[in-house]
Amino acid sequence: MGKRGGKRGHRGGRGGGRGFGQRSIRTDYSEVPKANGLFEKYYNELGIVEEGEHDEFWGALKRDLPNSFRFTGSKGQALPVQQLLKDRYIPEITSIEYNGEFVHPPSPIPWFPDQLAWQMTTPKSIVRKFAPFKSFQQFLVSETSVGNISRQEVVSMIPPLLMDIKPGMVVMDMCAAPGSKAAQLIEMVHDGEEARMRKVIRKMKNEEGREVSPDGELTKDEMEEQEKIGDWSDDGRTTGLLIANDSDYKRAHMLIHQMKRLNSPNLIVTNHDATMFPSIKLPSESARADVPPRGRYLKFDRILADVPCSGDGTCRKNVNVWKDWIPGNALGLYSTQVRILVRALQMLKVGGRVVYSTCSMSPVENEAVVATAIARCGGMSKVDIIDCSSALPQLKRRKGLTGWKVMDKKGKLWSSWEAVEEERARNGDDGLGRLTEAMFPPSRSNDTVPLERCMRVYGHLQDTGAFFIAVLEKKTEIKAKPEAEPKQVEPQPSIVSVVNEIEALPTNGTNPVEKIDALDSIAPPTASTEEEDVSAVARQNRENTPDTGPTAEKRTLDAEADAELSNKRPKFRDDVDDPAPPGPEDRQIHYPPPPAAQLAAGHPSAPTSPPSHLNSHPVKKPKGTYEEPFIFLRPDHPDLQPITTFYALSPRFPTSRFMVRNATGTPAKTIYYTSSLARDILTTNASSGIKFVHCGVKMFVKQDAQSADVCRWRIQSEGMPIVEGWVGEERVVRLWRRSTLRTLLVEMFPKVEGNGWRDLGEIGQRVLDMGMGCCVLRVEKGGGEDGEEGFSERMVLPLWRSRSSLNLMLPKEERKAMLLRLFNDDTPLQDHSKDRFNKKAERRAEGVDDEVDEGGAVERDGEGIAGDEDDGDDFAPGGADDDVAARGEEDVSPDDVRDEKMEVNGPS
Repeated sequence: MGKRGGKRGHRGGRGGGRGFGQRSIRTDYSEVPKANGLFEKYYNELGIVEEGEHDEFWGALKRDLPNSFRFTGSKGQALPVQQLLKDRYIPEITSIEYNGEFVHPPSPIPWFPDQLAWQMTTPKSIVRKFAPFKSFQQFLVSETSVGNISRQEVVSMIPPLLMDIKPGMVVMDMCAAPGSKAAQLIEMVHDGEEARMRKVIRKMKNEEGREVSPDGELTKDEMEEQEKIGDWSDDGRTTGLLIANDSDYKRAHMLIHQMKRLNSPNLIVTNHDATMFPSIKLPSESARADVPPRGRYLKFDRILADVPCSGDGTCRKNVNVWKDWIPGNALGLYSTQVRILVRALQMLKVGGRVVYSTCSMSPVENEAVVATAIARCGGMSKVDIIDCSSALPQLKRRKGLTGWKVMDKKGKLWSSWEAVEEERARNGDDGLGRLTEAMFPPSRSNDTVPLERCMRVYGHLQDTGAFFIAVLEKKTEIKAKPEAEPKQVEPQPSIVSVVNEIEALPTNGTNPVEKIDALDSIAPPTASTEEEDVSAVARQNRENTPDTGPTAEKRTLDAEADAELSNKRPKFRDDVDDPAPPGPEDRQIHYPPPPAAQLAAGHPSAPTSPPSHLNSHPVKKPKGTYEEPFIFLRPDHPDLQPITTFYALSPRFPTSRFMVRNATGTPAKTIYYTSSLARDILTTNASSGIKFVHCGVKMFVKQDAQSADVCRWRIQSEGMPIVEGWVGEERVVRLWRRSTLRTLLVEMFPKVEGNGWRDLGEIGQRVLDMGMGCCVLRVEKGGGEDGEEGFSERMVLPLWRSRSSLNLMLPKEERKAMLLRLFNDDTPLQDHSKDRFNKKAERRAEGVDDEVDEGGAVERDGEGIAGDEDDGDDFAPGGADDDVAARGEEDVSPDDVRDEKMEVNGPS
């Protein structure tokens, strides 16, 4: 959905644009009169709906918005949860009768693929009366907490569906926080990966004579499709990438909180002004051995520009729109919106697609922005609007406007720019100061922009909010025109004039960017804001100028640093779709310089010991915090060798993509994994000033162990789906029976030694014979024994075998969610380690000393403390991320910290 900020200064469209600071206090609907004369006058006279629809149009905007949600993750993850809703909860709700009529249950959104989006229109007064709704609510909360369901407004789901993302594409979300659309995009980037990976792994295991897990029917169906269109170049792994950007640092971390649930190594989060997003370098390469390597810059296949907007289409949920709406909201945002869209088109590949969207109904923020951006980029010969009228056929929508009026700050409507100029000539600029010619419908010409191809969605069409979407295709390279002609500045030459002169130079056999590099040594003269904008446009245009050199690479200057371009800020901001922990304090970001040499086996990596240049103190910022760098490990790093040996990792698993986040480049407690392209971007741009705030999935976490022979790096739950197929059978435990999994979910640290293993069903003997350390628990699809019902889906979970007990390494909320989903069971969890802790306390009271093992770990009735509890998700301190303290990252919630303390100290 379009983003809405607060009232104090927008800072020139800085990235997500949603604005600033704290979430506004939501006013109760009953306290806000749903009436605003100017608001209603404008849209009535604008004619956005037919005369006979006015009552229906405004009636819908004054009603409560239905609750809506979406099933997230891959289809293999989402469809089983969706099926559970259909089989268990819908029949219960459908049977409820109220006032002689059956209650309407939640229903799927008809135009959303695979029925993965649903909404519920039942009034709260009815929901509170009946128990089945309470059970359904518990299901929603539980699955949302573990990331299987995302609360999202229906119209907010439309823009990603129109991006037509294909396997291997590089995608950007320019204004991404809080992350609901970005989550859709990363799911599309990974589309089909699950099927491809299973196919590759099955083939590999068959060749090696290893046991193969059964695949589900869905995976087999997807395999057939992926054979035709799949991305197979990296053993089935997704080679695409999503860069999600937001200008506000706190909201960027809200975005990270939302996106981490999807556990993607193909995601980078940045923190930049979207109007001036910097060019991203790629590793240099040369087409011929006798030609020096030349720089390359990243271009995107797809870009979502869901820009800052006034948000008047959200008045069904943001009731303050009714009392706060003024025409100046849209007028003040127009310039920022144009800049973001133009920058998106500059960064796009030829043939690529930009989806521009807002949650505003104002043509000044919608059609006028699209028309202006196309004109600045060279017209319809350069950029076209794609007709999406046949996409999502069951979605009711209206065409874009080709004519409209503009309302000035005083509420007067103007039909043409000529009328505004006449009024200014007579009476001055009073009330007209923000109006510009480009805000009005473009004049008819041979290059008329087909604005009717844009899409408008209104609340009364399908009981939603209002939204605007335009899909633009880049047909050829562009050079964007500046917003205004530069004022004459003496003395000459200025930076702008030098750029213009260099652009006129012949490029045959030369590299124009090398000439322009001399600009860096020229001190900028005092210039107007317009000149600064022209300079920025010229620099950004360089990346779109084809190079005539041997490699024909497209070159560019680095974009200028972020600049304050405007004092406007959107009046409203998006509600966060899911609650997130409070973000860290606003701070600037410091990156220590990268190691000089980071190459091993053809891949960037970090040295095994801290580089000498990193011994200096980091540059402290006002709050005393900074961002840690991303440093990649060599495949032969001493900490990686025991990992690959202990887990018998296949040689085909890429060990060149492991990284750490600390200035020393040493694995302390967490090793991250990322994709090949993400690695190349991070290493190539390490000293460029680009503000990367997140990348990678936690793959391994340091775990205290009871023996020096045990690998101390356990597989983190979020990294398990990525690596499990490549782990050797030595560290694999297979489970088929539902009763066994229920025992592992309910009981934390059940005994293995003695006769305890007999209570662990079919895995008992296996774990009894297995050495200590982390292992992969594969919950196989199929039936159990003795007629017991089996599992309809395959699952993979991390398991830790200590000296005398076993533990499923999952956070408590995930255990509870799985119990509810798989068994419809809310049994309280049983923590056997606390029982043993209490026994140890009793022995101490009796004067009995605790036993100490050879490794020095204190025993709890024969068990090592760390070996049982140190998880980092929900357990003891040894598993906590070493980066959390340094970065203030929101990986560990206050509840996690409290639980960890209880694990060590016992119940308070």
